[in-house]
Amino acid sequence: MLKRPINLLNKFSKFSDHWSPKVVAEMNDYQFKLAKIQNEFTWHSHLETDEVFLVIEGSMTIEFRDGKVDLSAGEMYVVPKGVEHKPFAKDECKIMFIEPRGVVNTGDSDGELTAKNDVWV
Repeated sequence: MLKRPINLLNKFSKFSDHWSPKVVAEMNDYQFKLAKIQNEFTWHSHLETDEVFLVIEGSMTIEFRDGKVDLSAGEMYVVPKGVEHKPFAKDECKIMFIEPRGVVNTGDSDGELTAKNDVWV
């Protein structure tokens, strides 16, 4: 079996849609997903799991009902399970999510921004 590293910047070059996470790897029952984000997402929470946001390029904000967290390239934040949040990026931002397989991007609030799961790039 040929072993090769996963080049994240190369993976980002293969898609252009926003708010549609793409799987790049799995570890046990967890998926590593890349997404390009811009503008506002929807308020939502994940009742069964924490959610990790890792900024690869750009900057973003995660809004909470009682405040916000600003993230820049190289920074990450873990949103605890059950905490309502709304990601936002003024300009395009490239991020990685680390979460259990099967987690829906819009959590408990379905809508037009709900992406298909298990889409690999």
